[in-house]
Amino acid sequence: MVTGAGTGIGAATATALAERGAHAAVLGRRPERLAATAQSFDGLVVPADVTDPDSIVEAAGRVRTAWGRVDLVVVNAGFMAAAPVTEADPREWRQMLDVNVAGALETTRVFVPDLLAAAADGHATDLVLVSSIGAHLAMPDLSAYFASKAAVTQFGRCLRAELGPQGVRVRVVEPGNTASDLGQDMGNGAARGRLVSYVEQAPPIPAASVGEAIAWSCALPAGVNLAALEVLPTVQG
Repeated sequence: MVTGAGTGIGAATATALAERGAHAAVLGRRPERLAATAQSFDGLVVPADVTDPDSIVEAAGRVRTAWGRVDLVVVNAGFMAAAPVTEADPREWRQMLDVNVAGALETTRVFVPDLLAAAADGHATDLVLVSSIGAHLAMPDLSAYFASKAAVTQFGRCLRAELGPQGVRVRVVEPGNTASDLGQDMGNGAARGRLVSYVEQAPPIPAASVGEAIAWSCALPAGVNLAALEVLPTVQG
């Protein structure tokens, strides 16, 4: 089950997992984009909003009804906005916290019982949290976004201590500059322009490369966990 699977890293990850034989359920807010993702591998399209706890519970029920217990969850849905702190739109801050942090927490809470049950049966079981290399960086304009991703990274570390002893492999993936539509709808045009200029200094890698890395990490033998994975363009320091 992959959230935020309509485009970008989510779509690429679902595709890479399906190519390796997984039954991939794609979850997101835009049914038409989910359908485009799923059409190449006959995936299960599950429209849902990670900011709505009831929506996630309903989505989990649909996945279980169609395919049974879930043993691999990729928490990828995200929203990015950039602005100097004095010019930031509090509504964008709230959306980043709702999607990036609360959405990740709630998605995890709903699916962890499946993962624990799968692990108890001896299966390789993965919870993958897609954060950002920004969790470790300091840059102008991106303080709130980076803070939200730092929260995801720390959430993953703590979950690894909690769930790892029960057989669930918890992994935090931190992409660097990656080609996607993330941030294209942010409100502050000047900050968006500065971000584009920064990205041009380290040309982004395709989202498919991050998806391949995630799928590879999930294919490791049961009992082996690649706990943290930074996936960067070679030229990004």
